[in-house]
Amino acid sequence: MADYLLFTLLGMVLVLGPLWAKARFWSFTSQTPQDYEKGAPQFDLREHLNGPILCEGVIYGPLGRVTSRFVGKFEARWDGNRGVMREHFIYDSGATQDREWRLEIGNDGQIKADADDLVEPGSGRMSGSAVQLKYRIRLPQDSGGHVLDTVDWMYLAPNGTVMNRSQFRKFGIPVAELVATMRKVDAA
Repeated sequence: MADYLLFTLLGMVLVLGPLWAKARFWSFTSQTPQDYEKGAPQFDLREHLNGPILCEGVIYGPLGRVTSRFVGKFEARWDGNRGVMREHFIYDSGATQDREWRLEIGNDGQIKADADDLVEPGSGRMSGSAVQLKYRIRLPQDSGGHVLDTVDWMYLAPNGTVMNRSQFRKFGIPVAELVATMRKVDAA
């Protein structure tokens, strides 16, 4: 019996060990803001997400297939280190969604972020060519009303376009991913 338990535990370590190592060291969630602090160009939300912005993206479901496509029209305004970004999304289903982010940036690049669908304010950091935000979002009731742990990474491209990749998890299991571009547009 002791041999059986020993081999079972050893088998679990051999299976779960590499999975843990992958999640800890070689996955999307293992990135840190320090990984990008020397990256250029420097990404400053107050500069690069300011004024009218066009956002285009897709949402992937838990099986990696596209479940939704969208276009968003954003308007961001800053007063010093405090900003508001209003978002209007149009989905391929014809549904629309309006959201508003309230952002505050500390002198050290730390970010506080809030929106009406967040369970509590999120936090993040600007670092070099990237921005990270972490928050818990409550989905609308027609999408199940689930609370998901979210990690957003935004990367500034040399031409000023922002690439956004977000992962949504429930109980630590990835359930959705969003990939989008955001770029300034001329005011009409």
